[in-house]
Amino acid sequence: MMSFRNGYLEKQAWPNGVLQLISRIQEYKGRQALYQRQLPEILDGLRKVAIIQSVESSNRIEGIVVSAKRIPLIVSERSEPQNRSEAEVVGYRDVLELIHESAPYMRLTPGLILQLHGQLMKYVTGAGGKWKSVDNYIKETLPSGEERIRFVPVAAWQTPDAMQELVARFREEADRGYLHDLILIAAFVLDFLCVHPFADGNGRMARLLTLLLMYQTGYEVGRYISLEKIVEDTKEQYYDTLYRSSKDWHEGKHDILPWLQYFLSVVLRAYQRLEERIGDVEAPRRGWKKDHIGQIIARLPDSFTYADVAERCPGISRPTISRALSELGKEGVIACVEKGRNARYVKKQIQT
Repeated sequence: MMSFRNGYLEKQAWPNGVLQLISRIQEYKGRQALYQRQLPEILDGLRKVAIIQSVESSNRIEGIVVSAKRIPLIVSERSEPQNRSEAEVVGYRDVLELIHESAPYMRLTPGLILQLHGQLMKYVTGAGGKWKSVDNYIKETLPSGEERIRFVPVAAWQTPDAMQELVARFREEADRGYLHDLILIAAFVLDFLCVHPFADGNGRMARLLTLLLMYQTGYEVGRYISLEKIVEDTKEQYYDTLYRSSKDWHEGKHDILPWLQYFLSVVLRAYQRLEERIGDVEAPRRGWKKDHIGQIIARLPDSFTYADVAERCPGISRPTISRALSELGKEGVIACVEKGRNARYVKKQIQT
């Protein structure tokens, strides 16, 4: 809640870099409705991939690893969890699906946060849905194996009041409309992690609440591109910026900028990936899938594989992709240099 006290956010002089990031995100956001109206098939394919990646990455960030073969089965509810790690994954899946389906109707309250945490931890512990009862610490393990405390969160006895205040102040600022939604969401997530209100699951809850608040303010990119996967890919920067921005947090003298810039860069990268997957938006017509595949290939390196194309075309069947690649080969656009399951292609203009 320290980011929302004493006019902390209002007193910030946001640098041009932050304002530019927000401006670029706004441009991408403005095209969402067009995608949803004109390319539902592609978006549906992206959504299915994003759910699997989000469930897998958000848990893996916390050291919860499940076999790549098991993840799709668990996410699709075709298999029951067989161990604790899989049970953790099931809990995340259930909360993620609830947020995807009901975000507009989920009013942010301490009670809602407790409810979501209870669902997250439902299959693994009886401590879900309760604020922490003992103090916790954020630690790091040094190369020597020694553990060091990096941050001391809010004490357990203060946690209920801290969460009540954080939610109330966030909603008050959101209603005022003085600050940009993305700045408020980033500040809320930072404060949530500094309070560290649960004995377990704080990181995963922070990422789920990020999606909830983004969906409620119209930033729906997380439905189609996994924000959690981007965070996992930049995990060192994720932890580093949190550490830098949490220094002096208890005194309200922290520097939110490292975390805010990282947060905005993740959102921007997600929108960029969405457009990379979609390509130039045109109304569906005969032959549009082949054109879309051609646009995807144009953005790939000069040498690429079948898998590179298929990953970026989740809404298009494998036979259609193969047929399009064959036709592009006959037209002299690309050339197949390795056949079989791991087929590789090169763009024709680089042939000698």
